[in-house]
Amino acid sequence: MRKKVTVVGSGNVGATAAHWIAAAELADVTLIDIIEGVPEGKGLDLLEAMPIIKKDSYVVGTENYADTANSDIVVITAGVPRKPGMSRDDLLNINHKIMKDVVGKVVQYSPDCILIIVSNPLDAMAQAAYKLSGFSRNRVIGMAGVLDSARFRAFVAQELKVSVENVTAFVLGGHGDTMVPLPRYSTVAGIPLPELMDKATIDRLVQRTRDGGAEIVKYLKTGSAYYAPSAAVTEMVEAILKDKKKILPCAAYLEGEYGINGLFVGVPCKLGSRGIEDVIQIRLTPEEQAALDKSAAAVKELVAVIGV
Repeated sequence: MRKKVTVVGSGNVGATAAHWIAAAELADVTLIDIIEGVPEGKGLDLLEAMPIIKKDSYVVGTENYADTANSDIVVITAGVPRKPGMSRDDLLNINHKIMKDVVGKVVQYSPDCILIIVSNPLDAMAQAAYKLSGFSRNRVIGMAGVLDSARFRAFVAQELKVSVENVTAFVLGGHGDTMVPLPRYSTVAGIPLPELMDKATIDRLVQRTRDGGAEIVKYLKTGSAYYAPSAAVTEMVEAILKDKKKILPCAAYLEGEYGINGLFVGVPCKLGSRGIEDVIQIRLTPEEQAALDKSAAAVKELVAVIGV
């Protein structure tokens, strides 16, 4: 029996995620939205593309949650996107209301699914989904670290004029201005980044990574990033559906790891068929731990506002 992935929200992130997932032939895809006709139109367009790229993924768009029943993974992208001058946190109350509505319906029709949360502010929305769903913590995962790490990797590869395949990077913490890129755990063909760049260059790239989303919003003016976020979702979906046991940075509900309790924070996680199968604890310097604590405190403020 083929796997099934539902993508909630047929905007740029959702529709592009559906595209990547179907094109990789990872699963059949159901695209759902409340905007009449849009998911159906985009779903049909994607379905008609499959013969051209020779993939047997079935794609359908709908406004009815009954059509999402028995999904293996549900990716939630629904929410209001950022506009210029808005922070991810400005979206908090609007998107929390949307999350309440969506999670209830998803759980009703796919009680055994794994949730991947993309809506912003990411960590707080993941926490809301975790509390609303009643799922175990391994089945609610926030997509942030894969995207933030990819941005860091892209900038490092560009700076050093090397293949992106040579570059590995780790970014911890909340998805926002307090994220914590870790240069000494980031490598180029196994060589630690501080061996290849001076501190000023690393600091510049770290800051550009933190501002990565805002930089794109500034250019687009009426929307936010979607190619890289949806590609990040697809890497997570693949790791779960293929039970790859792949270590990726994800927002996970921590229960004492890294000294953080009861909060979603970005950390290295092993992803497999059960979702988060392990939280990998790496040794941090006092400065790195302080930065992670600061990031967790920022998430804590947001979840306090919405009471989750």
